[in-house]
Amino acid sequence: MIALVLLQETLQTTLSENATVIMLTIYVLMLAIFLGFELIGRVPATLHTPLMSGTNAIHGIVVLGAMIIMGSLEGGSLIANVLIVLAFIAVVLGAANVVGGFVVTDRMLEMFKRKPTAGKGPGAGGR
Repeated sequence: MIALVLLQETLQTTLSENATVIMLTIYVLMLAIFLGFELIGRVPATLHTPLMSGTNAIHGIVVLGAMIIMGSLEGGSLIANVLIVLAFIAVVLGAANVVGGFVVTDRMLEMFKRKPTAGKGPGAGGR
């Protein structure tokens, strides 16, 4: 009987701790969403592309983490196989995001390069 009471108390404590962790996680997620929305909303339009290219470069860390997790998993159970598939999808989508960020950055930098003007050299009557 005493063992049953102790088991019940342990179960209630574990459920209470898990609920606390879940609530804190949801709280941090909601705070991050609100903060991100407020910060991005106040960035001038001319800075959106550099800001996004920087965040896409940081996304490479996520790709690295997904690759490490995918390499550490061993198949065998259904959950492990699902995690391997999800990690693979994260690597593919993250890599596409990183490549896209660098392409956008390259296009943005091309806009700021000076274009050579035809006929403006020293021998062509230019200044």
